[in-house]
This record gives sequence, C-alpha cells and structure tokens, in this order.
Amino acid sequence: MRSWILAAVCSIAAAGALPAAAAEMTADQRKAIESVVESYLLRHPEVIERALEALEARREAAKESAAQAAIEKYRGDLFDKPATPVGGNVDGDVTVAEFFDYRCGVCRRVHPIVDELVASDGKIRRVYIEWPILGPESVFAARAALASRHQGGAKYLRFHDLMMESRGRLDRGKVLALAEKAGLDRRRLERDLGKPDIARIINRNYAIADALSLNGTPSFVIGGKVIRGGRDLETMRRLVADAREAAEGGRTEAR
Repeated sequence: MRSWILAAVCSIAAAGALPAAAAEMTADQRKAIESVVESYLLRHPEVIERALEALEARREAAKESAAQAAIEKYRGDLFDKPATPVGGNVDGDVTVAEFFDYRCGVCRRVHPIVDELVASDGKIRRVYIEWPILGPESVFAARAALASRHQGGAKYLRFHDLMMESRGRLDRGKVLALAEKAGLDRRRLERDLGKPDIARIINRNYAIADALSLNGTPSFVIGGKVIRGGRDLETMRRLVADAREAAEGGRTEAR
C-alpha cells in the first residue's frame, strides 16, 4: 500500500503539484512528510483519485491544444492541397478530412456512414487522407489509390469505394483486380506507383497524423476539431453542424 501511495504522489509531484522546495528537504524531513501524507491518504484515498483525474485532464487539454496548433500549421495540407483527393462538394462550407487505412475494419464500417453524411448534406467538402499504418499491404493499397489519380479524380473515388467495400485480404493481386474493376489501366497504374509525388504525399500524411497525436484509424478533422475513432451518423452530423456554426460565428465577428 505504501509503495502505491508514494508512486501516486510522485506522479502528481512530477506534474508540478508539489512545491519545488520539496527537493531541498533533508532525509528526515522528507520521511516525516511522507508519513503524514501516507496517513492522510489512507484516510482519504479519494484525494488521489481527484488529483489523478485533474492530471489526466491537464494532459488531455495539452494534447488538444497541440492538435489545434497542428491544424493551423497544416491547414493548407489538410484542406487545400491540390495533391490531396477531394470528394463531395469541392466548394462546400465545411471540410471533413478523414485519415484512413484500407485494411482497417473500423474504417470499412464507417465508410457508408461518411458516404451518407456527405450525400445527405450537399455542402460538405470531403478530403481523403491516405494514412497506411497496418503494414506493407496497406502501404501498397494507398500508393495504388494515389497513383490512380493520374488517370482522373473520378476513378480514384471509384477505386477508393471498391477497396473500402471489399472483404477478405487486400493483397497486391486484389488491389490490382479492383483497379481494373474501377476502370483503371492496370499497366499505367503499376508504372505510376513509383512516381515521387506518391511517397511525398504519404510521408506528409504521416507527419500530419503525428502532429495531431492521432492514435489510429479512422480519425477525422472536421472544421477545427480532431475526432479520434469512428462515430455514428447522428454524431457526425452534429460535429458538422458545430463546425458550420463556428465558421458562421467567425465570419460574423470578422464583419
């Protein structure tokens, strides 16, 4: 029990909750204070719980603050980069940027939800951010998707949908078969896989995801908010409405 209490106190102290003067105490003074603290916490263990909750809240706030800074830093890459695939209403008033991996089961389950969100709104600009994090097959699928854009943006969107809707292993053969089904020239696609712009886009996406502290796919940036993980349709609609309201508020203040 004593070691657990002291470990908790040390965690709180490391976050700056205890005075810096504590580091200058003698061994006897420290031992006396530890005894008093231990006695108090044994009688009031809820104090540790509240302190750790406060510590976690500060950490989350710091993470969100860093994410906001990252959104501002990468705003052009997230929302306006010509090399980034775009769907929905390209002139929409709210951008929904999705970080995804074609081999991610949750991404596949969320895919029809995002489709319905965009189809039912009409004013959403959808940005597709290839973030292959589940191994070499994911990387190949992402590279193939980006290479398909050299044959037209509409074919990328069709190819994207087919890969998201596919079941079973998404290996090289499956990806190329789906490319042909999407109307792509397979030989040209295989040649375009090596184009340097593809590696640059994927590496940029890794950097943005890291700056946003994303912990997996799918993740979204909607307006100025980072959403980690999938959401149901009503939640997504509410997030879009919040982003739209925030944007309208910002324009009103600017006037």
